[in-house]
Amino acid sequence: MKLPTFSLVPSALMACLFVMPCVAHAAKEVVTLGIGTQNTTTNTVTGGVVLKEMKLLEKHLPKTGKYANIEWKLDWQNFTSGPPITNGMVAGKLQIGMMGDYPLLVNGATGQQNKGNETQLIAVIAYNAFGSGNGVVVHKDSPYYELADLKGKTVSVPFGSAAHGMMLQAMQERGWPNDFWNLVSQSPEVGTTNLQEKKIDAHGDFVPFADLLPHRGFARKIFDGAQTKIPTFHGVVVRKEFADKYPEAVVAYIRALMEANDWVRKDPKLAAAKVEEWTKIEKEVVYLFLGPGGIHTLDPSIKPRWVETIKIAHGVLSKLGRVKDFDVNAWVNESYVREAFKQRGQDYEAQKQTLANYDIAGKDPICKVAVTRPKEAGEIWLSTGEIVPVSSPACLLAGIKQYEAAGKKINVAYLYDKALGIKVVADKAFYALDTSNPKLPVAVPFLLKKDAEAHAAKTNGKLATYAEALGQTSATVVATSGTTTK
Repeated sequence: MKLPTFSLVPSALMACLFVMPCVAHAAKEVVTLGIGTQNTTTNTVTGGVVLKEMKLLEKHLPKTGKYANIEWKLDWQNFTSGPPITNGMVAGKLQIGMMGDYPLLVNGATGQQNKGNETQLIAVIAYNAFGSGNGVVVHKDSPYYELADLKGKTVSVPFGSAAHGMMLQAMQERGWPNDFWNLVSQSPEVGTTNLQEKKIDAHGDFVPFADLLPHRGFARKIFDGAQTKIPTFHGVVVRKEFADKYPEAVVAYIRALMEANDWVRKDPKLAAAKVEEWTKIEKEVVYLFLGPGGIHTLDPSIKPRWVETIKIAHGVLSKLGRVKDFDVNAWVNESYVREAFKQRGQDYEAQKQTLANYDIAGKDPICKVAVTRPKEAGEIWLSTGEIVPVSSPACLLAGIKQYEAAGKKINVAYLYDKALGIKVVADKAFYALDTSNPKLPVAVPFLLKKDAEAHAAKTNGKLATYAEALGQTSATVVATSGTTTK
């Protein structure tokens, strides 16, 4: 007997044979979201590497409604500076990018000059209201201590970066000609090597390199962007075409950014350690920028003064013929960050009005008082991992002597520059030392030698290095409450 012939039919097709009409399931649309990050630029980490490593963007990307049939593919691309990110956005390979103020300006202007490739500023990652973060360093053995000392010298900086803009602005402010120094373009990596090998006289750079290189032991900062008194910030730009098509995805990115900010503030020591793991930037430097009272404030709101900063930067570059006309107001789009704040139940307008950061707080175990004046406070990071808050420079120096006498190693210690108001590393600072009362010497910290000298002259004190200030300090201090501790 001849057996019947059977054909193998997929179950889905069999259903179609017996149930009419048959509706086929459409394949998911894959949307690639290219994101240009700067992982080693410490104040961008909550917009980039933290999101990537903690998968925060995946958590917030829309998956329902019109997005139910969309599969998001994240393409994280890391760069060392902003200009290549702009190139990627113009080429349509990147939809979101993050960079500093001067590169942001060029990004926006470039987009407006290339119709169909317009970008929008949608959020800020971190800022310093007075410009700190960018800086100029020399070799630690250099005889130069301020910008004027570099006349005729070879100075490198990554061209097109926020640090480059800072240096151009500083030159214009001082009325210096373009050939005041021999300015050459070098990436952070090349500039670092050349400075270490003394092939250049100075190197200008953005976050964190002007502080990272001194931390690594071979450089000294001689100029800080805070001296310009002009804000600096890193922001997020998006291709307008992408944002118009997928606005909920843009809001999702900002919500992820805000969650990353919360994560850093909740446990800054842990965050610094994880960022070091992901970027190889030492945790002590990460903490200097993003820890309590750090050099940069995490805040996504687009404040009016940041928009004015971009306009100032445009004026600087326009004088040099390096940028075309740019409609800044048309480039800024606050609608996405407003919506992110709304979804989180937060007041966007109130946030725009404040420059508040989270500050050093707690009980000072050295002087046994509460920390009530954050800008006069400090922190001692012990090698055991504990970070100890202290209420004043005197208490910090006394605490270091106490811990060292007890055989405890100091990982790093932080204070605040009296003139610039920024967090500095204690053993890299200069001090105005008043020893008129030898039992209670007063040491006032400054990042710059000239500021310490000026303060010492006003107070009949003397200039001192960290070692000299520490040497004049007793392990016994008088706390602000009047009690004596040992």
